Amino acid sequence: MSGLKMPAPNSGVLARRAEIARALSAIVPGEGVVSTQDGMRPFETDGLTAYRQMPLVVVLPETTEQVSKVLRYCHENEIPVVPRGSGTSLSGGAIPLEDGVLLAMTRFNRVLEIDYENRAVTVQPGVTNLAVTKAVSEKGFYYAPDPSSQIACSIGGNVAENSGGVHCLKYGLTANNLLGVEIVLISGEVVRLGGKHLDSEGYDLLGLVTGSEGLLGVVTEVTVRILQSPETARAVLFGFDTSEAGGAAVAAIIAAGIIPGGMEMMDRPAIHATEAYVGAGYPLDVEALLIVELDGPKGEVDHLIGEVEKIASACGSVYVRVSQTEAERAAFWLGRKAAFPAVGRLAPDYLCMDGTIPRKTLPQVLAAMREMSVHYGLEVANVFHAGDGNLHPLILYDANIPGQLDKAEAFGADILKLCVKVGGVLTGEHGVGIEKRDLMGEMFDDIDLSHQQRVKCAFDPQHLLNPGKMFPVLHRCAELGRMHVHKGQLPHPDLPRF
Repeated sequence: MSGLKMPAPNSGVLARRAEIARALSAIVPGEGVVSTQDGMRPFETDGLTAYRQMPLVVVLPETTEQVSKVLRYCHENEIPVVPRGSGTSLSGGAIPLEDGVLLAMTRFNRVLEIDYENRAVTVQPGVTNLAVTKAVSEKGFYYAPDPSSQIACSIGGNVAENSGGVHCLKYGLTANNLLGVEIVLISGEVVRLGGKHLDSEGYDLLGLVTGSEGLLGVVTEVTVRILQSPETARAVLFGFDTSEAGGAAVAAIIAAGIIPGGMEMMDRPAIHATEAYVGAGYPLDVEALLIVELDGPKGEVDHLIGEVEKIASACGSVYVRVSQTEAERAAFWLGRKAAFPAVGRLAPDYLCMDGTIPRKTLPQVLAAMREMSVHYGLEVANVFHAGDGNLHPLILYDANIPGQLDKAEAFGADILKLCVKVGGVLTGEHGVGIEKRDLMGEMFDDIDLSHQQRVKCAFDPQHLLNPGKMFPVLHRCAELGRMHVHKGQLPHPDLPRF
């Protein structure tokens, strides 16, 4: 797994592999347990394919009761568990552990209830993001968060990573559209947080669970808010001679008090790769392409398009194209959503980074990334949610060339450090996982990290849920209490650390 260090496997658990597989097969019978090497091969990685690790065993439960029993068994026998949705995570959050059970939730794939009166839909976590919109579109409704991987990514994974998408600028991330969850704790206890009501009493435990990356529990049911489709939606393409000019236009549009339904940006390498891949009608003679969508009543949309055109022109736009039909608008977005696979045509491999910055620093950060590209001798294609400053630089490399993966990792780390330096954060929607775990110290001090781990301890005292992810240094829960180092001796020296 390259230079990324994971917890050392427990030899005792490894020795009991056959026994564990038998016990889990009794809980999830039939084809619910996969323990052969060939059978487990599809689960050895997630969307961060540069890193791979075979699990101890894979379990595919179908009911909340089965999930509860599996977690209770693992809790009682001190076996780590890695929850997994569709495996589209780009931060290594679903990469398995050698001594851990991989709990794959793909069989939880039913839409349980559509409640138009309360504008809510309840689904199992394995339902794909796009399937929610498809389930309600005939009545003129949709689910707002729309990650580029929405055709494949699961709602449960969206909750784990607090996913966003191209329309999150106006309509919010998963956290802003999530009403309630059913979650199973490592002890096997089933807990409900939130519901169809707008707000929950007491502590915001729903907010705590959202974006927790499988470290606190396993989601088995999700209730989300649906919205009525807008009367009118039109998209505009703006081309610029420089990425900095495009970034300036983004900041100026927001500064003018205009909040588009979506605002996305791509640079020349991404534009050319995407146009060759899907033929979205993008201009090929610009350095940066800005896609701005306005939605709402027709009169308001027509007015705002004019205002946005004025702002883009003042920032130096050299190309303007307004969608005239719904099919044309869809084509503009098809290109953007196909950008990640399209860039795969440019190099054998790439790392998709994820950092968020203040919008006003876009020109500065884009210029700095070009300098880093020269320094590392690696190309980078930029595709990002410009409206909320969520960057997705795609660092191109060839894993078959010795040292290139290491260079790509260092390049990516420098980008994320820069994001924090200019007032941003390490991740916008892909999560920390293992990719950014060792960079958490760039953003948080030891006190911050200790408090975060105390929350983890409240839910999972034995650190059995997704260990080795998010936190750069392992602290056992006992160490976070009223313990201290005495004469250079750590308390509980028998506890493993990594």
